[in-house]
Amino acid sequence: MQRSLEQRYSIKFCVKLNKTSTETIRLLKEAYGDQSLSSAQVKRWHKSFKEDREDVEDEQRSGRPSTTQTDEDVNRVREFLNIDRRASLRESSEELNLTYYNVREIVTGKLEMRKVCAKLVPKVSTDEQKQFRVEKSREVLESDEQDNTLDNCITGDETWCFEYDPEGKRESAEWHTSQSPRPKKARMSKSKVKTMLIIFFDSRGIVHKEFVPPGSTVNTAFYKERLLRHNWTLHHDNAPTHPAFL
Repeated sequence: MQRSLEQRYSIKFCVKLNKTSTETIRLLKEAYGDQSLSSAQVKRWHKSFKEDREDVEDEQRSGRPSTTQTDEDVNRVREFLNIDRRASLRESSEELNLTYYNVREIVTGKLEMRKVCAKLVPKVSTDEQKQFRVEKSREVLESDEQDNTLDNCITGDETWCFEYDPEGKRESAEWHTSQSPRPKKARMSKSKVKTMLIIFFDSRGIVHKEFVPPGSTVNTAFYKERLLRHNWTLHHDNAPTHPAFL
């Protein structure tokens, strides 16, 4: 509780300095690390002090937290999680003055929510970019139906090849009975030794592949140099020379 009061005074001080809530969150994390208040709590106190609140103490609440689940409580939990979707059930119960059990039942039962991890993707395309890709793909397919355009096209891709990859959690899963000891394994980080592999392929298969020399940057100039160096008069079995590389 004392650490929480310290941070509230810090938030009040930041408001006096006209710091934004985002700047205040960053400063608190630098000062208190993992013990800092959640983003939702900082934003709520920052807003209160911005509205000329002076008291840093919690408002008086009568009695023990309610063990019933009212519609008002459900709405409060929903609004709180909309502000900070990474808040834990414990943080939510403390902030809303509800029991841990009630918050858990509201989140999992009433709101039917569950915590999921974000999936890493190369990039997130906008709706306009997705529509543009669909239209261009259709144009290519229509052109291929007329003159077999795809037979004269080569595309390429690149990927990182690591010296070794650590075994994932799912890969290490084993069947055990309830009496069996839990298996253990040493934590391993991904190898820092890596090299990039570039591959070119057409509708029939791979036509060229090579490892990128260390220190090279794979960009337009790199690909152009490869085209000029090899002259790219490649054949795949008895396939004609690809005009895309001439």
